[in-house]
Amino acid sequence: MTVARAVRTMRVRWYVTLPVGIVLAGVLVPLGYLFVRAFEADLQTLSDLVVRWQTLRLLGNTVGLAVGVLAGTTVLAFPLAWLTTRTNLPGRGVLTLMGVLPLAVPGYVMAYVLLATTGQYGTLAQTIGVVLPRLSGYDGALIALSLGTYPYLFLNLRTALLGVDPALEESARTLGYSRWQVFWNVVLPQLRPGYLAGSLLVGLHVLGDFGVVSLMRFKTFSYALYLQYAASYDRIYAACLALMLLALTGVVLFLEASLLRGLLLHRTGSGTARRAVPLELGAWRWAGYAFAGGLALASVGLPMGTVGYWMSDTVATGLPWGSLASSLWASVSASAPAAGLAALLATPIAYLGVRYHSGATQTIERIAYLGYATPPLAFALALIVFTLGAVPAVYQTLGLLVAAYALHFMAEAIGPIRSALYQAPPNLEEAARSLGRSRLGAFASATFPLMRRGLLVSVAFVFLSAMKELPLTLLLAPVGFGTLALNTWSYAEEAMFGEAAPYALTIMFFSACFVGLLLMREQAATAREKEVG
Repeated sequence: MTVARAVRTMRVRWYVTLPVGIVLAGVLVPLGYLFVRAFEADLQTLSDLVVRWQTLRLLGNTVGLAVGVLAGTTVLAFPLAWLTTRTNLPGRGVLTLMGVLPLAVPGYVMAYVLLATTGQYGTLAQTIGVVLPRLSGYDGALIALSLGTYPYLFLNLRTALLGVDPALEESARTLGYSRWQVFWNVVLPQLRPGYLAGSLLVGLHVLGDFGVVSLMRFKTFSYALYLQYAASYDRIYAACLALMLLALTGVVLFLEASLLRGLLLHRTGSGTARRAVPLELGAWRWAGYAFAGGLALASVGLPMGTVGYWMSDTVATGLPWGSLASSLWASVSASAPAAGLAALLATPIAYLGVRYHSGATQTIERIAYLGYATPPLAFALALIVFTLGAVPAVYQTLGLLVAAYALHFMAEAIGPIRSALYQAPPNLEEAARSLGRSRLGAFASATFPLMRRGLLVSVAFVFLSAMKELPLTLLLAPVGFGTLALNTWSYAEEAMFGEAAPYALTIMFFSACFVGLLLMREQAATAREKEVG
């Protein structure tokens, strides 16, 4: 289908044009307005704001943290991925579960745990008498973000390792390559797409993070952007910071696309790839268990134990049931409609991409993903600048927060819906049309029932991501609107760890539901592949 035909199709179908137009306007207009506000100043003022020592320091801190976290997650994720895919280590399924469970611990909760564990009055000092220096600054942010984000890299590397054809390794061995040379020249190049995909997720997460760097008092672009907004709100300088953060995100996306350009790793011969023969570890299996167990203890056991310890103090004095219930209701009242709205907006975009694939539909889909790639604080500031200038009545309303959640997390909704559409035969709609149904009626009766599972997954993904979201909530929530994330962060920022524990535990429970859904989806996909095979 040509671009022109795709555009004509969208014009005819108002029920497609309307949500697509809302997405394009919701993502592009606020960002465009941010550019307008930034360039309200003259060139000399802009130069003074951008070219200054403070900006260079923020750039160095942000890039240094991203590079450090990428190195840290690589050290953690790759050995675990190798142990669970290429060795005969017993209990690999449990180790895989342990490698995914840290996704149930939001970054700001992990930072809260590290702060509550270390120091003179930390958990370790009070329980076993071990006093560790209080973690803060770069080191604290590096450890918290590495422990919280390595599952993104682990899942991608694990999938890549499972997809490597062992015949290539055997051919290299017959040519005289040593085991190390085979690993370096054959296996590692095959892992590049998976590694870059996981690294992109880690990098975008670090660039957009606010909760961890704020609790650790480490100044990055996101933290400085919030301080500028909260302290004086110089909107021109804040807009410049947001645009610089966007530019840094664009560089990361460009690098990832450049490194993947022209890469071909598929088989060219006949036949199908088989699974690699597991490596016999022998006595080294104990080292494997020690590594995996230590990682699970640090990323899962420590958060659970620390929150449980501080929770016991709160239970002794009485849980704040009223505040906890109101915080849970606030989180649900914003996250639930945002999840529904995101799925509603994502459906026509995914439908166009699958049924009418073209340059125009690809562009629309990339713009939809732009809302997810934009760091949350920058996106929130763009919405603030736009609403204050165009529709001030919308500022700090629940509707604006719901829209921000939906536009930011919509990329998580597109994937499952698109997968469901690929499995829905288009001839079913054609048959319904031949029976006299309208286009919308044919879709509702023939295709929609086959999409329900994908829609449910999409709604669940966005709901649980919005439940954990901190930066968007912090800047856009109505006055007095205290969600679980806001209460966890605000109490932890004041070192009130006992008060923060109930809210952190509730977030971890809902996040664990997300992890369970993720694992169920992976198991279902694996089962389908086995049936096809």
